[in-house]
Amino acid sequence: MATALVAAASSSLAATVSVDVEAAKAVFKENDCRKCHDPVKAKGGPSLKKIAEKYKGKTDGEQKVVRHMTQGPRIKLDDGKEEDHKILDTKDPKVLKNVAQWILSQ
Repeated sequence: MATALVAAASSSLAATVSVDVEAAKAVFKENDCRKCHDPVKAKGGPSLKKIAEKYKGKTDGEQKVVRHMTQGPRIKLDDGKEEDHKILDTKDPKVLKNVAQWILSQ
């Protein structure tokens, strides 16, 4: 039992450590995500913290964040306007996964 707990904790820690924060921030900046998203406060769109809270504990959270960044769904901004969410310039699954994990780690 203790071995299983240590293994689970190690896996969780490895997932957290595997996020390349600087690379994720660079993609975030290059795609002008800060125009609508801030790490802690609402700025047209939800804060990264609010996004992370929304998907916390959900097994499909990462997948949903990636889908949102790649499919450009229709969104409603804080001011009531609607627009298509910007699609990230990359299609690289590793980059998308890293950005999603970074967002979910907020």
